[in-house]
Amino acid sequence: MKMRVRSAKCGMRSGMHAGVVVGFACVLVAALTGCHVAPANQGDQRCQFFEPLRRGAKVSMWAFDPDTGELGVAVQSKFIAVGSVVPWAKAEVGAVATQAWANTTYGPRGLELMAEGVSPADAIRKVTEADGQSSRRQVGMINAKGEAATFTGDRCNAWAGGKTGKHYAVQGNILAGKEVVDAMAKAFEEGQGDLGERMIAALAAGQAAGGDTRGKQSAALLIVRKAGGYSGFNDRYRDLRVDDHAEPIDELLRIYRLHKKVFPPPR
Repeated sequence: MKMRVRSAKCGMRSGMHAGVVVGFACVLVAALTGCHVAPANQGDQRCQFFEPLRRGAKVSMWAFDPDTGELGVAVQSKFIAVGSVVPWAKAEVGAVATQAWANTTYGPRGLELMAEGVSPADAIRKVTEADGQSSRRQVGMINAKGEAATFTGDRCNAWAGGKTGKHYAVQGNILAGKEVVDAMAKAFEEGQGDLGERMIAALAAGQAAGGDTRGKQSAALLIVRKAGGYSGFNDRYRDLRVDDHAEPIDELLRIYRLHKKVFPPPR
């Protein structure tokens, strides 16, 4: 079998063991498959073979409960430990979900802007305009007034898009289709129970509609509430993660219900 390798270096970083490992993996993949393993894009020193791994598909929603003041983000993905990347929130300020080829600086920067009174739509515009790779990103924000906005770059993997509604928004990439976000929106609007239950129900509805076309792996829920954390010392009211599981949404719901029993809502 004739094989052609255009680049065997794959952008190893000098003096770094991780770079050596990645470089060797790229050469090995090229040797076995004949694929092109040149750097994925200028300024990024990892090979194209690993592009799907770092651009994991995700479906998320973010919402505000005007009755309790809670703000939250719920997310599920075929991506390990998705809760360590996507959700960001600050009580009485807002919530942010950053995904696709996620830029995690969008989280703290978005919250900072909303704390200054910038609307979610304008905050998204500011963070994406400052990012030369924004065409590969997805980001959503909501503030403590319930105003929500979503952004999908035109280079995100299809199907990718979002939808906003009263006090919430949903978005996703590498999904079965628009029906996924439509199902999530409908489930949240018609759902019963508290904010967390409605958000998890929305994730389940999205999965039932096709969800992430690559499958399931992790899920997370972050809800903030003023002095809602342990003993009232912080605002992290519900901070739950399922990092690797065959049925992450079901497991997230189980943990959520257990967490509510141990830490019931304030009266």
